[in-house]
Amino acid sequence: MLVPFLLLLQPVVSAQDFSKITIEKVTANYRFAEGPAWSKDGYLLYSDVPRNKIIRYTPGEKPEFFREESNGASGNAFDEKGRLYTCETGMRRVTRTTKEGKVEVLADKWEGKRFNAPNDIVVRRDGHVYFTDPAFASQLDSRDLDFFGVFHISPKGQVALVAKVKGRPNGVTLAPNGHVLYVTNADARTVIAFDVDRNGAATNERVLVTGIRGVPGGLKTDEKGNLYVAGNGIGVYAPDGKLIKAIELSEPSANLAFGDPDLKTLYITARTSVYRIRLEVKGSLQY
Repeated sequence: MLVPFLLLLQPVVSAQDFSKITIEKVTANYRFAEGPAWSKDGYLLYSDVPRNKIIRYTPGEKPEFFREESNGASGNAFDEKGRLYTCETGMRRVTRTTKEGKVEVLADKWEGKRFNAPNDIVVRRDGHVYFTDPAFASQLDSRDLDFFGVFHISPKGQVALVAKVKGRPNGVTLAPNGHVLYVTNADARTVIAFDVDRNGAATNERVLVTGIRGVPGGLKTDEKGNLYVAGNGIGVYAPDGKLIKAIELSEPSANLAFGDPDLKTLYITARTSVYRIRLEVKGSLQY
């Protein structure tokens, strides 16, 4: 089923010709689809947060349950070994699932206090993990921490605070080279950036994008370093923060991920549905 949408005209400064894209609805009837992540084994995982499920979609097949009791799973990511990292908002923790299905808790507290509600996550090629810890709706009533943070987990399992964000950090991703960390601020409607060194330490916090339409959620980069930000549709930004294109959807988007064997399909979780767009540029995967 191909669904036509109006595309807003913006100057194109990348290799992608956005006037030629087609948006396809892949599947629907979710309560809040979130956290898409592409596995190099050839399938997409995403969460239906209120229904407490993680769903697997293999192109050409019907979606099926990957995990029926997900502990409120939101953001998901894979590493180079095919292990799944999940932000479990219900349990207020970050877990890693091995290829054999063993679930390991990577982080559930900061300085003895439970996290608010880990939301989105990214894994660098060398095993450094970054996740956001905001709180939305009823999550605000059970907070132990008095701030909203971005956190780093080293390959040895050490947890460090990257930043206390003025506003709620939401989506998180990395530049193709792994040395710039991007975070959306749901309240300020911005994207902030940090420089990341070889040891995973993040410095030089700065605002890169302002005035995002809608509440910015997840974000991803393509191989050229352009940013794709979920919000009211998808905003595509150059590495310097300038808007390249605004892509309209029929419902607000929550998160997105590049997938398919050639990494030229952008999958979008948008509240009740999952969409995809074929592009001419490859996505950036950290593994």
